[in-house]
Amino acid sequence: MSTQFTSAIHLSTFSTCEISDALIKLGVPNGGHIPDIQQYSPSSSETRICGPAYTVKMVMSSDKSAPKLSAHFVDTVPNGSVIVIDAPPQAKNAVWGGLMTAGAQSRGAIGVVISGRCRDLAEHRSANFPVFARGHSTLGQSPFTRPSEVNVPVVISPIPVPGHNREDEFPALQINPGDWVVADEDGVVCVPVLMIDKVVQLATKGRDVDSKCMEDIKAGKGVQETFKTHRGK
Repeated sequence: MSTQFTSAIHLSTFSTCEISDALIKLGVPNGGHIPDIQQYSPSSSETRICGPAYTVKMVMSSDKSAPKLSAHFVDTVPNGSVIVIDAPPQAKNAVWGGLMTAGAQSRGAIGVVISGRCRDLAEHRSANFPVFARGHSTLGQSPFTRPSEVNVPVVISPIPVPGHNREDEFPALQINPGDWVVADEDGVVCVPVLMIDKVVQLATKGRDVDSKCMEDIKAGKGVQETFKTHRGK
């Protein structure tokens, strides 16, 4: 078993918050966070997924210049992967439904993360399949959007805020095929493959520091004093 794969397995033992903290310390400005996404399925707050990304690029159906797939993207999902779908931000239709969940489960996928919308919530929950998305809709893909490319880098930006200062905008996140995606009730983060070892090391150290902080705070020590003692600030 490779060292990198072993580290990736260890990654699954940390929360998305612990992972983001580690990535911030490593100089990643967005902390690996995929913004504006929440868990829609299953209903349990204990749900968490961790696996390599299988990326899917969606386009508006009106875009005739974008590439077309020769096979349905669900039929080519690798076993053990997390499907990451990047849909056009203006689309109000779902790009993931109950039939896709059934297909993904049969292929061995462990969950889907959607920068876009899903539908058929009851079907996903009945299947106990993890679905994380920016929203939901009654509308299906056709005739609004279509899958264009798979296993390509995708760049996910936060939902624009009208009148917001562009200098203060949250940094966009690029997800490459094979990057590791972790999702739980707090949100979704992406860890570049080459940073997994360092993230695990820093997350381990951070968990130990936070444990000491919690112990002192519960014992009645002030938060400021505790942070200075264990975090150095």
